[in-house]
Amino acid sequence: MKLIVGLGNPGKQYEKTRHNIGFEVVDALSENWRIPLNQGKFKGIIGMGLVNGEKVILLKPLTYMNLSGESIRAVIDYYDLEQEDLLVIYDDLDLPVGKIRLRQKGSAGGHNGIKSTIAHLGSQQFNRIRIGIDRPLTGIKVPDYVLGRFTKEEQNVMANAVIKSTEACNQWLDEPFLQVMNKYNQ
Repeated sequence: MKLIVGLGNPGKQYEKTRHNIGFEVVDALSENWRIPLNQGKFKGIIGMGLVNGEKVILLKPLTYMNLSGESIRAVIDYYDLEQEDLLVIYDDLDLPVGKIRLRQKGSAGGHNGIKSTIAHLGSQQFNRIRIGIDRPLTGIKVPDYVLGRFTKEEQNVMANAVIKSTEACNQWLDEPFLQVMNKYNQ
């Protein structure tokens, strides 16, 4: 069984913001795999289904970014999952807009959702897809930037990043994460 988590903030005001790109990938997976996100459980919204013979749980924590780890931990504990069966998808200020980077471990890099996940898992060892949103221009505060929306030009680039991220998720169901990482981190 695999758990794929997209990080974001709940509510209409946060839809399509930079900080919610993880939610967008999970929504795309839900649509592609026909797994409805229709269960309110574990402080999140989840969907479960079978993809390529693999049981998959999709999760969008509804705890707000800073408490994402609470929801993730609850699902892992309930289904008795191993951390290697977890994949977390989130925005990254340190990558150019639309660049995706897969990792098996690492620090939070200042991302509060990942800080919470690390704290609740007690480990930095879990699979991730980081999606670049770039840094704000001088004079724009980081919280305002991440909660802002993409420009028209960025929207096209990010649509491609969402597609690449869903492809990586799909491949992970059949291959070890390290192999998927090597393919997408070129």
